[in-house]
Order: sequence, then C-alpha cells, then structure tokens
Amino acid sequence: MDKNNGSSTTDFILLGFSDRPQLERVISGVVFIFYVVTLVGNTTIILVSYLDTQLHTPMYFFLSNLSFLDLCYATSIIPQMLVNLWGPTKSITYAGCVLQFFFALDLGATECLLLAVMAYDRYAAVCQPLHYTVIMHPQLCQKMVLTAWLGGLGSALILCSLTLKLPRCGHWEVDNFFCEMPALIKMACVHSKVMEIIVFALGVIFLLVPLSLILISYVVITQAVVRIKSAARWSKVLNTCASHLTVVTLFYGTLIYMYMKPQNRSSQDEGKFLTLFYTIITPTLNPLIYTLRNKDVKSAVKRILT
Repeated sequence: MDKNNGSSTTDFILLGFSDRPQLERVISGVVFIFYVVTLVGNTTIILVSYLDTQLHTPMYFFLSNLSFLDLCYATSIIPQMLVNLWGPTKSITYAGCVLQFFFALDLGATECLLLAVMAYDRYAAVCQPLHYTVIMHPQLCQKMVLTAWLGGLGSALILCSLTLKLPRCGHWEVDNFFCEMPALIKMACVHSKVMEIIVFALGVIFLLVPLSLILISYVVITQAVVRIKSAARWSKVLNTCASHLTVVTLFYGTLIYMYMKPQNRSSQDEGKFLTLFYTIITPTLNPLIYTLRNKDVKSAVKRILT
C-alpha cells in the first residue's frame, strides 16, 4: 500500500455513536447484557445438543452450527465495541480492523447459507417424513454445512481484498462502531463501479437467492401442514418452523436493507442502529427463539440437570 492509501501501522478511528455521547453509556450497558445472554444462550444450545443423545438429529446439528456462528460473530465485534464505548479513545489497529472486517463478512455470509440449509431440513422433515432419515443422512448434513462455511469464506476473501485496495487518501475515520464494508467503502476517495457490481452480485447470491429458496420451501411446507390431521404433530411442525422463520425474518430483513439499497449520508444513524440489530440483537434472540418454543430442548436440559 502507498502512503495515500494509509499504512498498515495507522490506527483507524471508529466514530460509532460519538455524535451522541449521552447515549454511549446506555448503549454500552445494553450491549453488555445482550453479549452475556448471547454467550450463555448459544453455549447452552451447543452443549445440550452434544450431551443429549436424543438431540443428535440433523435439525440440532444445524442449530449447533448456527449457535457457534452467532458466538463467533458477536465476539468478533462486541468486545472491541465495549472498549471504545467505555474508554476515551475510539481507535482500532489496522490489523484489528482487517480481522474484524473479514470475520464479520465470513460469518455473516455463512449464516445466510446455513439458514437456507435449515429451511431445506424443515422441508424434508415435514414433506418427506417417511424418507427423512434417508434424505438427511449425516454425510449430506456435513457436506451442506461445509459448503456454507466455504461459501462464506470465499465471499469474504473477495470482498475484503477488493475493499482494502480502494485508495483512502489519508482517511482513517470509520463512521460505524465496527469495521463494516459499507463504512469502509465510504472512506474511499474514488468511486469503483466494478466494486459496486461485485457487491451487488454477491448480495444476490448470499441474500436474495437463499431467501427465495427459504420462502419457496415454506410455501411447500404450508401446503403440507394444511393436510396434517394430527393436532399434536401440526402444533409441533408450526413451532419448529415458526422459530426458524422468525430468525430468517430478523436476520435477512436488516441485512438486505443495509447491503442491497443505495447508500447515502442521510441514512448514517439509521444504518448504525440497524447494524446493531443484526450484529448484536439477532445472535442474542436466536437461542431464545429456538429454546422458548421448543419442548425437546427444554426436556433435554432437564434430563442433563437431573
């Protein structure tokens, strides 16, 4: 990198919510509580799914991966954010910014694909119950999860390398509370049409296509649920599918708004609060959504504790 692009030894300044200092203490307290709940909730799901043999099914295999993703995603962002909110300095090293940027992209894209895989699992369970164990055999489940992880890694490598090559002309202030792609692109002193096209194309691949597949699977699931005569099974299907659909709505809704709409200066504050939603609130709500409506997880926790 040349000097106009900023050297690797220059720290970045994360502006975050510095324009609203009266809110920083309140936000830091709320974020800390959410982070603790995220750690406890997602760790509990991983441990329960591993320790209870009755939960050794494809659904809880995918759910454990989702919980691990949420743990990593929140941990890559929140500790640095709390340090900046609590301390007088808002800086982050160049290496720290690059790592934060890379892992946020990688884990976010992987979660998009994993949620689509979980929708296919629900489709197979509801629409093909007699062949479910044959369709969702362990090797296929492992291959689908591995594909999701590799897909997220590939997209992160592409976007991270292209974004960091953009000339910054001495700019080091990131107008966000972590090193996120839209904020880093706005630091560039040139407009890259190629970058814009690549971001949009990857947004279609990792956001719109998985979301479309999820919606199609739930249309088919809805048609199958209508034909179910057993009230108990009908209720169980609705509970498990409603949990997944709630997570999908929360996660994809905010991400599509942030990454697929034209960026402008007037939406900076709105963008920061939306970013708070899918980086902090959603990883906290995921384990609550899946456990509070799930009798299998509650029963497993009781069996382990007793």
